[in-house]
Amino acid sequence: MTTKLAALMSALAAIITLLAGCGGGGEAATAESANNNEELVFAVSKDLNDMNPHLYTGSMPAQGMVYESLVENTKDGIKPLLAESWEISEDGKTYTFHLRRNVTFHDGEPFNAEAVKKNIEAVQRNASKHSWIKLSSKIASCNVVDEYTVEFVLTEPYYPTLLELSMTRPYVFISPQNFINGETKDGVSGYNGTGPYKLVEHKPEQYAVFEANDNYWGGAPKIKKITSKVLPAGETTFLALQKGEVEFVFTDDRGADSIDVEAMNRLADSGDYRIIRSEPMNTKMIVANSSKTDSPVHETAVREAIWHSIDRETISAQIFNGTETVAETLFSSNIRYADVELKKRSYDPDKAGELLEEAGWSLPDGGGTRLKAGKPLAMKLYYDVNSSSQKTEAELIQNTLKKIGLQLELVGEEASSIANRRAAGDYDLLFNQTWGLAYDPQSTIAAFASKSSYYYATSGIAKAEELYNKIDEATVAGDEETRKSLYADILTIVHDEAVFIPITNGSVTVVAPASLQGVSFKQTQFELPFERMYFE
Repeated sequence: MTTKLAALMSALAAIITLLAGCGGGGEAATAESANNNEELVFAVSKDLNDMNPHLYTGSMPAQGMVYESLVENTKDGIKPLLAESWEISEDGKTYTFHLRRNVTFHDGEPFNAEAVKKNIEAVQRNASKHSWIKLSSKIASCNVVDEYTVEFVLTEPYYPTLLELSMTRPYVFISPQNFINGETKDGVSGYNGTGPYKLVEHKPEQYAVFEANDNYWGGAPKIKKITSKVLPAGETTFLALQKGEVEFVFTDDRGADSIDVEAMNRLADSGDYRIIRSEPMNTKMIVANSSKTDSPVHETAVREAIWHSIDRETISAQIFNGTETVAETLFSSNIRYADVELKKRSYDPDKAGELLEEAGWSLPDGGGTRLKAGKPLAMKLYYDVNSSSQKTEAELIQNTLKKIGLQLELVGEEASSIANRRAAGDYDLLFNQTWGLAYDPQSTIAAFASKSSYYYATSGIAKAEELYNKIDEATVAGDEETRKSLYADILTIVHDEAVFIPITNGSVTVVAPASLQGVSFKQTQFELPFERMYFE
């Protein structure tokens, strides 16, 4: 009897333990136990895709974990990263970098001046892909001075050089052993960078696994394993967080959140998670294709009417619960060179209707869709199918525009498909966002003239050539006041033409386990410093 009683008590204890693990609040505890303070699983709404850092289809947060640049953009300005120091010649055309020693790529290859030269030249030989970044057209040569010294010679002075060298891509470094026939433009054989994490496994559309680089020059990260798990945005990701199947989500590089604000708050209220938000990083906007002559969006009056028909206050308050602020201009005034006086276009459907009437778009008797020369006032708005907030915004805008006689068709597509449309000019309207705090205004403005970015948005306006000339002048202007004046002119032109219709100022939002410490942000919306994180 004693033996049987002991066995029964043992079984009962096991059952109680099992039931306790299934109880309220157990999911976060289970997840933390599983990671043993050294693992982190986060949800993403799209796959990593190609991690070649010299191309543009890969996940930028993931690339930021694996690859590094010569310098880093911080709140306190440009700081050393793979380059410990640098000098700029008096004429502003030569940059000499002194590289950090004893740095290796993940495959053991040395990081040195020769590796820098090979990477930079590989990027430059694919220059047409990088037309959005003006530096790509300014680099005349990259020369090895000695094993740990390299110089960049420019065709002319270019003040954003260090800023553009600090970006997540393309001027970052991959092991030359991963080049194919000495190039990266047609693909790479592996993804070995110098960063704090290395990609060790990738099952497309399912997950990717990163392991800490224990030989990292900046010190081995405390989180030893990070898994990126692909999940549909919304309810699926929310339930996975509740169950502890994933522990971490954040605003991705397309500005999409995996769960909405209400779901975030529910998780935070449970006590198992907390919400961390960065300062405003970017402006979320609608891009209008001024060059599409067979669409009403080609007309300035139509674009202005759309601007007046967007209720930003409601979007900010109801869709984002006040976590994103109303944006009245393309850049917020805290962005350098962007504190420019521009006319305000408030939410005013009556004003929108007046603009359309004056432009010849008349409502038929009984209402409905406006017509002009028998053509309906109709167009399409493309949104990221993985972004619940974009879909909700699109539906709100569609409803308001219907009231002023504009028929808006909503089309949800993958972010990569929308990017392809933007580059090809195959759109009327689409959601997008500015490059962000670290890169603006120069990077977003440079993209105005790039066919891979916003060329089709700007090329149909009356002052397109003047705009492009001023962009070129601003990037080489050595005098601060001249540069300030040129940027003011540039921002006024695109504002008056209403080709970039601002909605809200966005930030990076993180939902993390309450026990995860060291969560912070870089001076960019595209990367998170996972290497600084740890469980208490």
